[in-house]
Amino acid sequence: MIDSAEQVVEMPDIAERSALLERVLASTQLRRATRLRELLQYVGQRSLRDGCDQIREQEIGVEVFARTEGYDTSVDNIVRVNATELRKRIEAYFETEGANEPVIMEIPRGSYVPVFRNRPVEPAEAAEAPAPAEVVEPEAPVIFPEAAPSRAVNGWVIASLVAAGVLIVALAAVSLNLWMQNRTMHRLLYPWESRPAVASLWNDFLNANPNTDVVIGDAGFAMFQEISKQTFSLQDYLSRADWEAPLTNVQTPEMRSVLNRIGRRMMVSGGGFTIARHLSDLDPLNNRIHVYFARNYMASLVKRDNLILFGASLSNPWMELFEDRLSFVVERKQDSEQTPGAAHAYVVNRSPAAGEQAAYTPSATMGYCTVAYLPNPERNGKVLLIQGTTSEAAQGCGDFLLSESQLSNFQKKLNAARFPYFEVLLSTSQMLDVPLSTRIVAYRTFPALH
Repeated sequence: MIDSAEQVVEMPDIAERSALLERVLASTQLRRATRLRELLQYVGQRSLRDGCDQIREQEIGVEVFARTEGYDTSVDNIVRVNATELRKRIEAYFETEGANEPVIMEIPRGSYVPVFRNRPVEPAEAAEAPAPAEVVEPEAPVIFPEAAPSRAVNGWVIASLVAAGVLIVALAAVSLNLWMQNRTMHRLLYPWESRPAVASLWNDFLNANPNTDVVIGDAGFAMFQEISKQTFSLQDYLSRADWEAPLTNVQTPEMRSVLNRIGRRMMVSGGGFTIARHLSDLDPLNNRIHVYFARNYMASLVKRDNLILFGASLSNPWMELFEDRLSFVVERKQDSEQTPGAAHAYVVNRSPAAGEQAAYTPSATMGYCTVAYLPNPERNGKVLLIQGTTSEAAQGCGDFLLSESQLSNFQKKLNAARFPYFEVLLSTSQMLDVPLSTRIVAYRTFPALH
C-alpha cells in the first residue's frame, strides 16, 4: 500500500517529449542558431524516434558537421564546443520563455542524449495545526490603571523607533561598505574602463551585443596553401573535402603526406595567441567574450554576435565575408628576387587618397597591419577585422586597440567624442618578430554606416 504522503511521478510520454523538443527548437534561444538547432534536432530524433540510449561524438560530427568518417575527435572538438553552447541555450530557455514548462529537457555533460524529467514541484506548506481548545479561566476582577499604561506604551514606541534608527544606520553602513568593495573589485577586474579612449571604443563595441566572438587564424591552413601553392575559398575551408584531398601538383607521396598532416593540425600563430589573451582580459569573468579557432567557428554566429577576426584571409578564411567592404587589404605575391617561389604579404590600397601609396610593402624591420571597425551584417552587433603582413605585425594592431595613448591620438585626429566606424592602416616597427611601435599611415571613416 502506498503511503498517502508519497506521490507517483509518471515520466512524460513520447508525444509530450517531442512537442517540448519542437518548442525548444522554435525558441528565441535557437531560432537563429542554425547549427545548434540542427545538433539538437539530430540528437532528439535519435533519442525519441530511434530509441538510442547512446550517441557517439564522431557520429554527430559526421552527420551534423559534415566531418569525414573516422575523423580524429581529439584534434577536432567541434561537437564538444557546440554541445557546451547548446546546453547553455537549453538552460536559458527553461529559465525564461519556458519557465512554466511542466517538463524539463537537458543534455547531461558527458552524454549527447537528451533527458526529460518533470519540473520539481515546490512542496506545499504544511497545514496549520488546529488551535488548541480555549481554556476558560474563572472570571476575575478587572483593574484599569490610569497613567501607567500610557507611559509604558510611549516608552515602547520610543525604544522601537530608536532601535529601528540604529538598524537603518547599520544597514546603510554595511551597504556603503559593500558598494565600495564592489567598486574597488570592479576597478581591479576592469582597469581598462578608467582609460577614456580605450573605454570609449570598447564599451561601445562590447555593449552592442551580449556576446563577442574572437576568431583566431589557422596557421596550419596558411602553411598548407603556401607549400601547395594553391588557395582555397571559405566554402572549401568549411567543407575540407577539396583542400584535404591528395594534391595532384605535389610531386612526391612524402610531401602529400606532410601536407595532409599539416592540414589536419590546429596551429595558432604567436600573434594570434597573444591578441586572444589580451582581448580576454577585457572580460575577466568570461561572460561576454568567447574565443574560437577559425576551423570551429560557425556561419550562423556571424549574423548574431559581435565578431573580432584576427589574421589575413590566407590563415582566416572568414575574412573573405568582409573583404569587398575594405579599402586596405592584405594580399600575397610571388617574389622571385628574394626567394623564388615564396609568397610575401603586402597591403593593397584600393582607393589611394592624396599622398597615399597604392601598395605598402614591408621590410625586415617594418611591417603593416590594418584594423576595420564595421557593423555586422544584421546590424545587431559590431565587427573588428585585424590583419597584417605578418602575425607579429597584426599583433601591433591589437596593441593599438588597447593603447590609451595611441587611441587617444587617433580620436583627436578623428575629432570625435565617440569612435565612428573606421579603417586604419598602421606601420609597425619590429625587432626579432616583436612589434615595438606603431604609426598611423592612412585611415577612413564611415559615418553613414551609423
